[in-house]
Amino acid sequence: MTSATDSNAGVHKTDAGLLRAIGFWGLAAAVVNVIVGGGIFKFPAALAGTIGPSAPLALILGALAILPVALCFAAAGSRVTATGGPLTYSTAAFGPFAGFLAGVLMWICNIASSAGVATALADTAGGAWAVLREPWPRGLFLTAVYGLLVALNLRGVKIGARAINLLASAKLLPLVLLAIAGLLLLDGDAGMQPDWFAIPDWTALGTSMVLVIFAYSGMETALIPTGEVKDPSRVVPRATMTAVLFVVALYLAIQVVSMRALGADLATSATPLADAAAKLWGPGFALLLATAGVSMLGFLQGNVLASSRLAYALAREGHLPQPLATISPRFRVPTWAIVVHGSIAWLLAINGDFTQLALISGGANCLVYVFSCAAAGRLQQRGIAENREPLWLPAGWLIPIVSLVAMALILSTLTQQEWSAIGIALALMVGAYALTGWNRRRKAGASSTP
Repeated sequence: MTSATDSNAGVHKTDAGLLRAIGFWGLAAAVVNVIVGGGIFKFPAALAGTIGPSAPLALILGALAILPVALCFAAAGSRVTATGGPLTYSTAAFGPFAGFLAGVLMWICNIASSAGVATALADTAGGAWAVLREPWPRGLFLTAVYGLLVALNLRGVKIGARAINLLASAKLLPLVLLAIAGLLLLDGDAGMQPDWFAIPDWTALGTSMVLVIFAYSGMETALIPTGEVKDPSRVVPRATMTAVLFVVALYLAIQVVSMRALGADLATSATPLADAAAKLWGPGFALLLATAGVSMLGFLQGNVLASSRLAYALAREGHLPQPLATISPRFRVPTWAIVVHGSIAWLLAINGDFTQLALISGGANCLVYVFSCAAAGRLQQRGIAENREPLWLPAGWLIPIVSLVAMALILSTLTQQEWSAIGIALALMVGAYALTGWNRRRKAGASSTP
């Protein structure tokens, strides 16, 4: 195998200023926490409204599409261990411009998803306190949420990781209990039974698959701070696959339970999990509403922690202003990257709509998966590995190719509006990339002039 010293010199800059403090359980919790975000509390109704009894089938098909992608992420993350996730994978495999495109698409995805979940959190809070439905109180609420998250992350990665573990535990227990109790106690006679063989038309199936990929997405965000993971070549593959398999089982169980509990009413329910819990136990409604709030906060915390490192990595590679790559000497975190990411997401949340932000995020995410899966195959082909023995994908390019075909099919269902939103944002960032490169060359020329 080719050593890191021989193959990777100059591939990306180092993360010597960052502290490797995230272990197996911390990374697995981060992956689960980011995937099981606020969307799960609305997702069963949206999926049932799209394809009805075929909803569990869509989850199975989505799992078949996402598991090869997860394997590619696990393999790439075991080979390229610097902070940046898809950015560093693509840079090491295909060069800086490919890395820039993957990183920018990832940042677009994460900012949109953060803002979307924040709007859902504000709506949930508005359901409990009517005053928060008004524009100014709602804006102040969102300001307080992002202010708290930014302040927490500025205090160091250990505090942020501990907060993720706590929030993940607090939200997962009620969801697991709902799934187990519903499967055991609800027979579905008065509800809706899954139809495992009814294949919906292409349009409905395509829409449902975009929703499913959005629901399953998140591992790529949690894997961005690989430069702060202990023994990444071992921890990243184990934590990633453990977390994704757990989430697939949980989502499938929750969808079936919601269908059994609510039947045809599931498609129109504003709070499907809380309504399903109320069928099992009256106080379960309030418990699941509270769990929704905790879940959304956990997602937002994981998003700020990981996505700020993406902004840091883009700046580290020279694609964004250098202050974003500045590490706090006291807390050893990228201070300005945290502040900037949180601020942009806050602005979008103040003015944004959950559904549109979710669709933009899901489309951009599929494109990120395309870059990362191709990078996994290329990294293995070139024998790049930075630390100890990495994860090897069997049959060479087979798994990356399967992943690429799956993502291409899903991307073919995106609407013109979604493509336009992603394309405009990407075009603006490519322009910024060209301007930054021109500025660097101009400065280099000026410094070499006698």
